[in-house]
Amino acid sequence: MKEDFMLILSEKHLTSLIKKTNEYTVQFGLCLTDSDIHELVLSRRECLSEQQRIEFDESILDKLIFAFCDSDYICQDNYAETIARLQSIFYLYKNESMDELTDDELIDIMRNAFDTECYGSLEYLEETFLEDFARNVRANTRSFIGRYKKNDETI
Repeated sequence: MKEDFMLILSEKHLTSLIKKTNEYTVQFGLCLTDSDIHELVLSRRECLSEQQRIEFDESILDKLIFAFCDSDYICQDNYAETIARLQSIFYLYKNESMDELTDDELIDIMRNAFDTECYGSLEYLEETFLEDFARNVRANTRSFIGRYKKNDETI
């Protein structure tokens, strides 16, 4: 019961925070409705559960909104859906990259790839670009469960 109350407070705070992003994104012709915000908050809960992650004070949603709102590949018609999908991709690749990157680093990589190599394709971002990127991160980190190789030697 206490956890449910904390979750409700957290989601109310998140809803308020996302509403405030509209003040900034309106200059790019983007605005989230109350319904969009509600769906994003529900999507957040599902993503966190699915990826077995938790968030404390900060939400990744507002960071994603600010990072992607000025992309040429996002318009009002696909805005809420794109942010929801980016959130899902973010949590997946936060795990897949073994938390070797900060949130801001991963968002920067996602945004740069989204606008350049992926030309706004969420499918290419998720299934090709970030998959390759995460594979490289895992191959070059000692915290990966598999074998760490350096100069063709197994350590």
